[in-house]
Amino acid sequence: MNFAIVANRLRDQIARFSGILSEGLPKKARKFVREMVYGIQARESVRLTEIARAQQENISLKKTQERLSRQLKRPQLGGVLQRDLIRLASEHVTKGALLIVDIGDISKRYARKMEYLDRIRDGSEKVIANGYWLCTVIATYHNSDKTVPIYNKLYSTKAKGFISENDEIKKAIRDVSDGVKSEGTWVIDRGGDRKELFEFLLDRGDRFIIRLRGNRFLEHGTKRLPALHLAQMTRLPYSEYIVEEREDEEKVKRIEFGCLKVRLPNRSDSLFLLVVAGFGEQPLMLLTNESLRRNRKVLLRILRGYIKRWEIEKTFRFIKQSYEIEDVRVLGYAGLQNMMVIVMAVAYFAMVVLDNGSKMRVMLGHIYRMAKRVFGVPDFRYYAIADGIMALLTRHPGRVVGRKDRGKKLQLALGLVPGG
Repeated sequence: MNFAIVANRLRDQIARFSGILSEGLPKKARKFVREMVYGIQARESVRLTEIARAQQENISLKKTQERLSRQLKRPQLGGVLQRDLIRLASEHVTKGALLIVDIGDISKRYARKMEYLDRIRDGSEKVIANGYWLCTVIATYHNSDKTVPIYNKLYSTKAKGFISENDEIKKAIRDVSDGVKSEGTWVIDRGGDRKELFEFLLDRGDRFIIRLRGNRFLEHGTKRLPALHLAQMTRLPYSEYIVEEREDEEKVKRIEFGCLKVRLPNRSDSLFLLVVAGFGEQPLMLLTNESLRRNRKVLLRILRGYIKRWEIEKTFRFIKQSYEIEDVRVLGYAGLQNMMVIVMAVAYFAMVVLDNGSKMRVMLGHIYRMAKRVFGVPDFRYYAIADGIMALLTRHPGRVVGRKDRGKKLQLALGLVPGG
C-alpha cells in the first residue's frame, strides 16, 4: 500500500474542503484557512508553532508563525467561516435532527495576558479558573451515530459588546436555524432552563426538549407549582430497562416514566412535562412542546432524544482533546474566536467529510490502518480518524496547495489507491 499517495490525496481533499469553506474571503485569507485546516490536522494541535511546522515552507519557522498570527486576527474571518460551515452542514441536517446546544469552557488556569480573560467553571476539574466560554451546536439523530459539528463560538463576559449568555445561545439558534433551513428539535441540558429562552423558542415556533431544574414554576390546571412538586404528583405508568453510558461507564437502570400537560406562567402554549424516575434521587424532568400522550413509544422517543445529549459528550471531548484546544496560546480575543471556528471546521472534515460516502471510505480505511499501526484504534472512531490523519501526514509530509475548483460542490471521488 502506497501511503504517500494516500497522503497526497488527503491533502488534495483538505485543499478542496478549505476552498469551499473560505469562499468570499480574499486570496491571502483563503490560503491561511487552507494552511490552518491542514496544520491543525497534521499536528493535532492549535499551537501556531506546530501548525507552522506542518507547512514545510522554505523560510524560518518564526516568519511562518508570525504570518499565521497576523492572518488569525483578520476581522470578520470567523463570521465568514461560521456562515460557510453552517451552509456545508445544512446538506447533512435534515428533518428530524436533534440540535444539541452545549455551553462549555476552555480553561486557561495559568494565563494572565490573554485578552478579556474570564472566570469560568472548569467542567473537568470542578474548580473556578481563568478561561473562556464556548457555545457549541452539534446535530445528531434518533437511532443513528451520525454526528455533524455545526457551530462553535468562544466568548467572554468581559469582552466589549457582550450582552448576556442568553443572547449568545439565541444567536447560535438563529444562525443555525436560518442556515440549515430544516426542522429539528433543540435539545439543551439544565443550563437551558431559562424563561427568556423558553419564550424565544416558543415565539419562533421551534421544537425543543429542555431539562428542568426543580424550582421552575409551571402551571397544571389551576395549580402553579415548582416542577419538582408536579413531577412527584405525576403518574409513572411505564417502565423500561435502559443502558446509561456516561464517562466511559455503562450502567443498566430500570426507569419509570410518565407525562403531564403543563404551561409556563402567563403563557397559553401547550407544553408537556416528561417525568423519569430511576436516574438519580430526584426525577429527571424534561419540558417539551412536542405533542405527547400516554404512550410508551412516544414518551421513550422524547427521552431518548434527550439522552442523545449525554452521548454527544464524547464528541465535545473529542473536539477538545484531539486538537488540544485548551493549549491555545493566542493572546488576542479576535484570534481566539477565529481559531475556535477553524477547529470546528477541522472536526467537520474528520467527522462528516471523511466519514460520509462510499468512495471516501476507501481513504478512511487507509487512515484507520495508519491509526492502528501507530496508536491503536480507540472505541470512539473519531479519535482513530484524527490520530490516523496526523500519523499519515507526519510520516508523509508535504505542502497543501490551493485548487482552482474551490467554488464547486465538494466532490469526494478518490478511487482505490495503487497497492491497496
